[in-house]
Amino acid sequence: MTEKPDKLNNQAIIFASDGDFIEAIACFKRAIVIEKNNYLLWYNLGVTYRDAGKLEDAEKALSTSFRIAPEKTDVAETYATICLMRKNLEKVHTICVQALDFNPRNSHLWNLLGICEFQSENYKCASEYFEQAVSLNPYYLDALYNLRDTYSLLKNKNGECECIKRIKEIEK
Repeated sequence: MTEKPDKLNNQAIIFASDGDFIEAIACFKRAIVIEKNNYLLWYNLGVTYRDAGKLEDAEKALSTSFRIAPEKTDVAETYATICLMRKNLEKVHTICVQALDFNPRNSHLWNLLGICEFQSENYKCASEYFEQAVSLNPYYLDALYNLRDTYSLLKNKNGECECIKRIKEIEK
């Protein structure tokens, strides 16, 4: 009987949801041998590595998924987040900029760019990215918190107060 990538993918997801990462990873790898250019298999492998605490392996799998399907927002966001966790800010920036070419209205990618600039202490640039994220999604609390903190460091009291006001309205 021939194994099918979609069945292996489904089985791997079940293993991963049960916390059996070793079996899940083995299933994903078998599926990838059959379909090397299936971005979803690489993506799911990367997420499983992440959940297993293997961030370097997660980054490698997500890099492949992103190379295959750079237009897929979930791939770009997850890949950039892993790189952020690994403190590879230059790579985060590159991923987000490439992905924004496909999805310029993705507030999460703008927020990730802002975090990248904030961690590099480029607060003015970070505020611009957070502002873009909030303008695209006025209810995006993480971006509002990030913008508030950035405004605080920039001594922009009016902006900081406006963020606090909007956060309180959303959290009601």
